[in-house]
Amino acid sequence: MKHCLAASLLSLLPALAPAALAAPAPTTRICHLPGAEEGLRCSTLAVPLDYQQASGPTLPLHITVAPAFRESARHDPVFVLAGGPGQAGSDVLPVLHAVFRRVRATRDIILIDQRGTGLSGKLDCDEKEFSDDLSDEQQIAAVRRCLAGIRAPLAAYTTDNAARDIEQVRLALGYKTINVWGASYGTRLAQAYARAFPAAVRSLVLDGVAAPDQIIPAGGRDGQAALDTLFRQCAADPACQQAYPALRTEFASLLSKIGEHPVPLNLANPRTAEPLQMSMTKERFLGTVHNVLYSALDGRRLPFLIHSAWQGRWAPFVARRNVGADLAGEGGVALVLHMAVICAEDYPRLTPQLLAEDAHNSFLGGSRVGQLMEQCKSLKLPAVPWRAPTPILAPALLLSGALDPVTPPRRAEAAARHIPKAQHLVVANAGHGISSLGCAPRLLREFLDNPARPVSAACLKEIPAANFQIGSAGPHP
Repeated sequence: MKHCLAASLLSLLPALAPAALAAPAPTTRICHLPGAEEGLRCSTLAVPLDYQQASGPTLPLHITVAPAFRESARHDPVFVLAGGPGQAGSDVLPVLHAVFRRVRATRDIILIDQRGTGLSGKLDCDEKEFSDDLSDEQQIAAVRRCLAGIRAPLAAYTTDNAARDIEQVRLALGYKTINVWGASYGTRLAQAYARAFPAAVRSLVLDGVAAPDQIIPAGGRDGQAALDTLFRQCAADPACQQAYPALRTEFASLLSKIGEHPVPLNLANPRTAEPLQMSMTKERFLGTVHNVLYSALDGRRLPFLIHSAWQGRWAPFVARRNVGADLAGEGGVALVLHMAVICAEDYPRLTPQLLAEDAHNSFLGGSRVGQLMEQCKSLKLPAVPWRAPTPILAPALLLSGALDPVTPPRRAEAAARHIPKAQHLVVANAGHGISSLGCAPRLLREFLDNPARPVSAACLKEIPAANFQIGSAGPHP
């Protein structure tokens, strides 16, 4: 993203425009939502289902406003874009305290439930259809049945249309310019919005940055790099090395065993202590390992989980696998919306060469991508053409964790090449998600107050590496 800005931006705008004129300001009500102790302000805005047919059907977009603590709030709020794709703003309300407790002193925080997520007509499958006693093939069949039963026009649930929705919210709430904070997939949406409506963006904060050309499902290289780093760190830690001297071999042995056939488990349910019979399939095993790597703190438990499973004690691994579902509850990722975005925007760019590269020397092995491709074929969604990235002129703060298995620093570096005013901060001892760690909330406030000023981020180096868990009692001191 260098120069020739006017021509570049004009070439992009017709692809997203015209955006319909904003509806009147929506009626606001006091709401109490899970994840927030206080009463917030909620409203619903009707937006076009298809922006090419502005007078056609609409869909209800849920908006949550956390007003600034001070009455003299600034007139440039922060719009929060959640990840996934499939998370909703109302799913991530804990960020109000964990991330924005300083920013809210002077700015409203606006959380949008992206179309097809949360309270904006969530497109999802019935979790009861995906019980632990199903094989991988039965799980795939259950997803296929779910997708076949969806009647919503999934071709309308794209990142471009979600960006148009953000503009409708901005206009309806009467803000001239906004700051946009996006995490994970939310960084893709934030960049799309900034390119489509550049005059509306005062600044960007991108946490766990998706590169413009990144294909979300093809994450084998990044996942393997995170796992290799964890293995090296364990080998360099005397206590971890002593407890798990053959960690790589044990992991490879487990992967080979499960790859041949699922492991039947008969154990006490870690949730209820009642008898539990399930199969540990390759997909469940790989999915859990990958999920654990998202958090640097959680990753320090992985050697213990692998070693325990290798010894035949699967209860700790199963308990950790349950954590994601327990925390997500009803507010989990909207699977159908996730598939709609991925199948229209990422699947068409999965070339045989990329698939081979993704599977090569990766513990993920490309199997998950292959399953996704089969599901996408059944949806038959029209491909969203990929557009070469144009410059984003707004100041941007890019945040990366060196241990991130999905959006490591190299992804942010690729995005920053098209953002001339980008500052990129890397946290050595962090994974996927930086904004809530250490001094990061203060740095966000400093950046938003003066986006043109370089952020002094030496304090991020003070975020320590967590200790490894070397036994059932927890991490060693």
